Amino acid sequence: MNPDLVIYSLKNLLSRKTRTWLTILSILIGIMAIFALVSFGQGIAKYMDDMFQKMGTDKLMIMPRGAGVPGTGNVKFYEDDIDFIRKINGVGEIIGYMMVNGEVKIKDDKKPKYPYVMGLPTDPDERMLFEEMAAGFEVVEGRGLKKGDKLKANLGHNYRTANKVFKKALNVGDKIIVNGIDVDIVGFYDEVGNPEDDRNVYLTFEGFKEIFDKGDEYQTIVIRAADDQSPTELAEKIGDKFRKRKGQKEGQEDFHVQTFEQMMETFGTVIIVLNAVLVIIALISLVVAAVNIMNTMYTAVLERTKEIGIMKAIGSRNSDILFVFVFESGLLGLVGGILGVLLGYGIAKFGELMARQSGLAMLKPYFPWWLTIGCLMFAFLVGAGSGLLPAIHASKQKPVDALRYE
Repeated sequence: MNPDLVIYSLKNLLSRKTRTWLTILSILIGIMAIFALVSFGQGIAKYMDDMFQKMGTDKLMIMPRGAGVPGTGNVKFYEDDIDFIRKINGVGEIIGYMMVNGEVKIKDDKKPKYPYVMGLPTDPDERMLFEEMAAGFEVVEGRGLKKGDKLKANLGHNYRTANKVFKKALNVGDKIIVNGIDVDIVGFYDEVGNPEDDRNVYLTFEGFKEIFDKGDEYQTIVIRAADDQSPTELAEKIGDKFRKRKGQKEGQEDFHVQTFEQMMETFGTVIIVLNAVLVIIALISLVVAAVNIMNTMYTAVLERTKEIGIMKAIGSRNSDILFVFVFESGLLGLVGGILGVLLGYGIAKFGELMARQSGLAMLKPYFPWWLTIGCLMFAFLVGAGSGLLPAIHASKQKPVDALRYE
């Protein structure tokens, strides 16, 4: 790299400040969009990965087939179903939980809300299995539910903040009204980041049955595979035996057995597609930026035709001319990339703040090192690549023709 050529290129860029900054702006917008959008995509991927790591891959869920959310299907499971599955070889631990949309309100706010109300086990081992399945729910204020807490509840994190669920924040010792029955608040769960989970109401099985006048009806069954058992093989075994118990044909079951590992793969595929779509959207602006850089460099070649002739007349080689224009266009891309990364970071952090205020704490950007390096390299390559054709055109000009150019 010839230092004189570098200095010459920098002086040319600085002498055309307006055009230089407009060109930088065009690539800045594209890199900013890619950096911000991909950081959110990576943040969602990291959130899901962390959540599944807490859950563990040794668990399975049995849900009604076609139910988008547990508790929304018409198919129910019963205590004798759980007893039958518990006896299948390879099943380590098993619990069921109850879940409905319930009417919840407080005395000072007559407008009811309709969050999910869940009935949970109070046996320590069963409770631990549920909390692992629920990605490590932890009670951060008050206490958890225990046996005998018939009309007591734990609430999701959002009830602790005014205007998230009700107009006022709730505290341990306050009361809520669930389906017309007073229930004491004994504890709050930590923030999950999902607005639906953070507004759930949790009761004991006894309290759930009394308030909703239900028997032993479970919407979802959670299973931990034994230590020496493959969850995938266990899922197939449970599916076969449970289908025969219910007298259903293969492919026509009203239930679905899925391992957490399968759920991770499904979410992973969705996140990959999401990231790809986000990148494609951002690439559109980079295509515009590339065209803009090419146009700028072609204009520069025309304006500096005589300069090119003089450089060649005093001994500059074609490679020197090529270097000047590729270096200038690459530098435009790199500067735009640096500014784009900085602004993209700021926009992503601002978006995180807005998401958290909206109850979507799970929408948190993540900035892996390769994202920053990749954006900078990509910006430089887009700039240098866009300036390559004008540079080749400039390097091939004959000195006599260039000197004569008006």
